[in-house]
Amino acid sequence: MIEFQDGVVLEQIGSWGNTQELLIRMTNGSTNKAIYYMENDVQLLPGDQVILNTTAVSLELGSGGYHYVHHVLSAAQLRLVEPIDALNYSGHIMKLRYTSLQRSVLAAEEPSSPYHELFLEHRSLNGMPVLIGELHSMLPIVVAWIAWRQQQNPSVTQARRTKLSYIMTDGGALPLSFSKHVQLLQHLGWLTGTITYGHAYGGDVETVNKYTALLAAKYILQCDIAIVVMGPGIVGTGTVLGHSGMEVSELIHAVSMLGGIPIVIPRISFADTRERHQGLSHHLLTMLSQFTIVPVRLPLPSDLPSQQSELLHHQLHAHALANKHDIRWIQSISSDQVEQSLKLYPAEVKSMGRAFIDDPTFYISISCAAELALSSVHLD
Repeated sequence: MIEFQDGVVLEQIGSWGNTQELLIRMTNGSTNKAIYYMENDVQLLPGDQVILNTTAVSLELGSGGYHYVHHVLSAAQLRLVEPIDALNYSGHIMKLRYTSLQRSVLAAEEPSSPYHELFLEHRSLNGMPVLIGELHSMLPIVVAWIAWRQQQNPSVTQARRTKLSYIMTDGGALPLSFSKHVQLLQHLGWLTGTITYGHAYGGDVETVNKYTALLAAKYILQCDIAIVVMGPGIVGTGTVLGHSGMEVSELIHAVSMLGGIPIVIPRISFADTRERHQGLSHHLLTMLSQFTIVPVRLPLPSDLPSQQSELLHHQLHAHALANKHDIRWIQSISSDQVEQSLKLYPAEVKSMGRAFIDDPTFYISISCAAELALSSVHLD
């Protein structure tokens, strides 16, 4: 099912990267927010007529309460459609393939890419730590902790700062520019670069799949730590396997097969009202106990209240995770330290609608993963 409606742009109410946040007057007289991904850096202006994909809002789904501009009708925007000069256009890998929105990108692996030769033979990540998580909101928490830790260490000069890259999967939002967190993290200089693979697009580097994305992080962006999580949004059905977080298992295997260190960012909550997300999320427990055939490093906070600690130990025992994986209990990461690291980040961070004060263990656990990755880096 796809629902389309016409609308007219009233005003721009926000923008970041190549994304416009617009207020639209619908044909029934109501007003709604809409997202427009600018093509060729051409902005929409008040009075422009558009066709909107209104499906998610009509179904009351968690797409941020936005419609999405599907097509521009106004004559002023006809300059968006220009013939492609095939002789001067080097990208020939299509994303969103075989849809009306398919677009060509210059993938790092293709022959016309300056990086093509890097992928002609098998390469190794050579022990590079890779943080793997299932929620986009984990990204700013991880990066803020590493930025704060390095700020606290006077011996870490700008030239010696740990280089971080963000790899966006196609498990959530597909345009990287939809993420305000990514735009801000790059503006702060906390990310060396971004990579999009699969049908996600818009990264500093485009790749075809998760394997080449990881290699691009190592050899193109030359980062020390790669962080791999989907874009904003997650699909869930309330079933054991029917959620987009299952991609974490695939990523674990890819990192391991390429000779990297897979570090899973734990999803731990004691504020979620859903029983299956109390303590270690059932998503993580299922993946690590049944659908992961290589060992991973799983960092967990050791300084928790006794009731929370008891539940974590019970879950680890019930799913025999300690027999299969490398459980790392991380000490001396306090609530105050995590709160300080989040204050370094000039925007509010929420996950599942909860800020740090609402669910501190969630944020502390993610910071433990960042700390473990940081300690796994070996700088020359």
